[in-house]
Amino acid sequence: MSIFFGILAFIFAIVAAIVVLSYAFVWYEFANREPALMEGRFSPGRLWLAVRLILMESFFLFLTVLQHPLGWFGTAEKNPPTGSGTPVILLHGLFHNRACWLWAKFRLRRRGLTSLHTINLPPWKDIESLTERLSRKVDELRHANGFDKVNLVGHSMGGIIARNYIQLRGGAARVERCVLIASPNEGSKLAPFALSPLGKALLPGSDFLKRLAEAPRPEGVRITAVVNRHDNMVLPYQNTRLAGTVNVELAGLGHISTLYHPRGVNTLIAELTEEHS
Repeated sequence: MSIFFGILAFIFAIVAAIVVLSYAFVWYEFANREPALMEGRFSPGRLWLAVRLILMESFFLFLTVLQHPLGWFGTAEKNPPTGSGTPVILLHGLFHNRACWLWAKFRLRRRGLTSLHTINLPPWKDIESLTERLSRKVDELRHANGFDKVNLVGHSMGGIIARNYIQLRGGAARVERCVLIASPNEGSKLAPFALSPLGKALLPGSDFLKRLAEAPRPEGVRITAVVNRHDNMVLPYQNTRLAGTVNVELAGLGHISTLYHPRGVNTLIAELTEEHS
């Protein structure tokens, strides 16, 4: 038993170190862009915000890592029954898998969204092959019970896959709503640390992101970008904004925390359920 808890403590220590290091990069970026921030960096309010962000993000990332093995197993997802509403496909971020959506799916089901579907997006694949996986899933759900469209929700890199499908791969006619949660729409300065072929595509100014930015926003698809002011993985956080779409800004949450914290989940629920003009 002591070995088990020792392993858990070791995993948490690694997770916490990653979170602390990522926020160190965030602070470095902010302080260099806004030197005036240096004057109040040790104020009680600032220190408490930093501690809260680090502890909360470390806890939720630790929880996500523990859930990760559950995403390896190919649990069969039932085709949506007639009358269950528009199918929702949840797309995870880089180095995660579909298990990271377990809590969000629980909350969404409690609000009446029962047709929820996930796919794994392996980090060793490229953008186009992952988008092809999404395309096959969309067609599978559309043809299962005659649905015309689906809703897409992408966290981090998952949002970029969703945009590629809608804007560059001709999927707009099959999508009703698309919610991008903390997605690096203009790239992230931390992308060079990603030990994956996908990291190059997520660099600010990459050829892929330029093509995506130049592609027109599709008519008929409501796209919402959930902007996380205290994101520790998309640097700077402003790169999660997407011009020409609806941008909803949150604060006081880390990158993975948006999938668990009530503010993040409630925002997702609202975007999927509320009627918009």
